[in-house]
Amino acid sequence: MLLERLPEFISAHPILSLGFVALTFALIANEVSRFTRGYKALTPALLTHLINRESALVVDVSPINDFEKGHIVGSKNVVMSQFSPENTHLAKARELPVAVVCRTGMVSAQAAKRLVKAGYQKVYWLEGGIGAWQSADLPLARGR
Repeated sequence: MLLERLPEFISAHPILSLGFVALTFALIANEVSRFTRGYKALTPALLTHLINRESALVVDVSPINDFEKGHIVGSKNVVMSQFSPENTHLAKARELPVAVVCRTGMVSAQAAKRLVKAGYQKVYWLEGGIGAWQSADLPLARGR
């Protein structure tokens, strides 16, 4: 009965129907890109697990002043302007899990893409960045 009235609804509400179709395609495209991007998103709890169990290298691509205000204990700071998959901190960890973080998670996603493109196999990204880490009440170190 519902499907019989669908053409009537679409003809009565074309903009709403187009919006629904566009939103559906956008959601599908987003999900497909998550599976094909080559790196995995982590929550703060999963990142903690990765650090403790698999000795992951945590690379913070935040600017130096933001890094000094607060960073994940043991993380290495490589500012995005100097970020390269061949960086000395990174080249040694090509076979280890590498987790990339920044303040919000936006810049670190770009860095994660570059690592995947350079052939790194175990690349992770902290979804929500340091803000998500703080929201989870996890500790930050200050200074260098």
